[in-house]
Amino acid sequence: MTVALVVCLIASNLFATKIFALGWGINLPGAVIIFPISYILNDCIAEVWGYRRARLVIWLAFIANFFVVLLGQIVVWLPAASFWDGGEHFNYMFNMAPRVAAASMLAFLAGSTTNALVLSKMKIASGGRMFGLRAIVSSLAGELLDSLIFMPIAFMGTPVKVLASMMLAQVSFKVLYEIIILPVTGWVVKKVKAAEQVDTFDVGVNYNPFKIKDIQ
Repeated sequence: MTVALVVCLIASNLFATKIFALGWGINLPGAVIIFPISYILNDCIAEVWGYRRARLVIWLAFIANFFVVLLGQIVVWLPAASFWDGGEHFNYMFNMAPRVAAASMLAFLAGSTTNALVLSKMKIASGGRMFGLRAIVSSLAGELLDSLIFMPIAFMGTPVKVLASMMLAQVSFKVLYEIIILPVTGWVVKKVKAAEQVDTFDVGVNYNPFKIKDIQ
C-alpha cells in the first residue's frame, strides 16, 4: 500500500500538467484520474494500522516525491544532445514540475494528514463502526484542504472564476470517485484486518504531524 501510494503521488504530479475538458464547461487536471487512489490507500492504512503509521507513510511519500522532482530538475539542466529534438517538450513538463510539485507536496501533507486524523478521531468516537461514512467525511475534509492549497499555487495566474470552478469540480470528482469505489475499499480493509489481525484505535495518540518517529 505504501509503494502504491508513493507511485500515485509521483504520477499525479506529472499528470497535473495536463488540463482536460470533462464537458459542460468543466476543466480538470489529469491528476484527478489517479490522485484519489492515494486517499483511498490512506484510508486503508489509517483504518487498519492507525494514524501513526499513516503519518509515517505520508512523509515517506513526500520525501520520495521530492527526490523525483529534484532529479527531474537536474536532468533538465543537463545539456541536450544535438540530435535530440524532444527538449522543448521534456523541459515543459519538468520546468513546470517544481511549482506543481511544491503545491502538490504541501497540499498532500496537509490534506492526507487531515484525512487520516479525521478518520482516526471518528473511528474512536464511533467505536469503529460506519467505516463508509468515516471514509467519505475524512476524504471530503482532506480533499477540500488539498484543493484549496494546490490549485491556486499550481495554476497561478488562472482567472479566479475558472480556478474556483476547477476546484469545485475537482473536489466533487474526487469524492464521487471514492464513493463509487467505497465497496472495494471496505472489502480490502476487512480482508487486511483479518489477515493482519490488526484493528488499531488511536486512543491517546499524539496527532502532531511532525512526530514521525512515533510509529508503534
